[in-house]
Amino acid sequence: MTAPTPAPLPTTAPGGVAAVGVDLFGDAVAEQAVGVTRVDWRPPMDGTAADLAVLATDPLRREANARAVAAMLDVQAVLVDVAPASEVLGLEQGQFLHAGPPIRWDAASGPLRGALMGAAALEGLVTDPEDAAALFEAGSSVSLDPCHHHSTVGPMAGVVSPSMWMWVLEDPATGRRTYCSLNEGLGKVLRYGAYGPDVLERLRWMSAVLGPLLAQAVRATGPVDVTGILTQMLQMGDEAHNRNRAGTLMLLRDLAPAMAESGTMPGDVAQVLRFVGGNDHFFLNLAMPACKLALDAARGTEGSTMVVAMARNGTEFGIQVAGTGDTWFTGPAQVAEGLFLGDYGPEDANPDIGDSAITETAGIGGFAMATAPAIVRLVGGSVPDALATTRRMREITLAENPRWSIPVLEFAGAPTGIDVSAVCRTGILPQINTGMAGRVAGVGQVGAGLVTPPAEIFPAALAELARRTTARAAG
Repeated sequence: MTAPTPAPLPTTAPGGVAAVGVDLFGDAVAEQAVGVTRVDWRPPMDGTAADLAVLATDPLRREANARAVAAMLDVQAVLVDVAPASEVLGLEQGQFLHAGPPIRWDAASGPLRGALMGAAALEGLVTDPEDAAALFEAGSSVSLDPCHHHSTVGPMAGVVSPSMWMWVLEDPATGRRTYCSLNEGLGKVLRYGAYGPDVLERLRWMSAVLGPLLAQAVRATGPVDVTGILTQMLQMGDEAHNRNRAGTLMLLRDLAPAMAESGTMPGDVAQVLRFVGGNDHFFLNLAMPACKLALDAARGTEGSTMVVAMARNGTEFGIQVAGTGDTWFTGPAQVAEGLFLGDYGPEDANPDIGDSAITETAGIGGFAMATAPAIVRLVGGSVPDALATTRRMREITLAENPRWSIPVLEFAGAPTGIDVSAVCRTGILPQINTGMAGRVAGVGQVGAGLVTPPAEIFPAALAELARRTTARAAG
């Protein structure tokens, strides 16, 4: 038998090569003047392969995610009122809300404890905030519940008590509403765990003057299109989490005429205008409930792997997913890396805290860093880092939001709809821009920086999604 003639060796170099994994092979080929397409492939997170396989074959997942994204993008958030939490949330004396997943007093971090102690004094439950610790330890006359369980979000400690005035946002198509407290500014403020006399004096002024005047202005002006302001501010250098300067000034533009015509004492009007105009973060407390209003529209979408909430209480970081109802998947909150105020350093910072990561959950904040390169001056990093972050977040999201376009990326929409499957498949974690609270109650803000969720919460959510998928197929 005659042996087959071997195939001739190639006499020309290949037109191109795809390189996966380590760069060594791709670099060697590129040095020989061959075009290389580098594929950024990573192994999935440990222990997720079987669950990823279950979800990959789920016939419901793709359509469910499309419905979840569409529901989120269809929401328009408008500001319709400002009113005390006792009226719009039904909070009674001794009831307190907080940021993040559920937590008990004995597990609460320093800034959350400080904010609760200050709020107890604000409500007249104690004269000295220090005496409130015993009140919460006993637990017989007070209660704690997450803001998210009441259609509400709160920045940092996120503490809401009955007398605090709340923004009221509504989706005109459905009538659904979400809420958020008013922003106090930066530094030694209640949401960062400070509770000194100046903090309480400011909060009392906000309840006596700021809240009522804002209510008059909103009711006289009519609904304010918060979603529209978000669209504009993202094209003006804000990312709507740690940078809200344009949004704050646009809100002031819309409400200032009605304030001036309200009949309120001119000195009070001037004080409110100075307070809002001097607080670049004022609009954050509108961006947050606008994002929650949109994301809540996707809750309960069976088969969807889209994240609808990321929140931190200073001890734990939790997420909720459209396809798993109101279940929280939690892990230890991380300490942010960034820039510190004064002589503060990492040892002074509490682990991440607050509901404000709802902005990243919706696709702005850290996901839209490319539209706000100046943010790196506050949270650290570089302008190329900001651009790369937004591109990287696209790898773990389901869509782009056409309302929230990013000029420097050829007006591409912000990456929107975090996909639990994509996070587990790529190992890429969501990027969050955040402030840093002092770990000791009463200290206040110590810095700002960047943080990611604990990696283990996404495989936990994935496992529950896979379990539900298997149960649905079986039955």
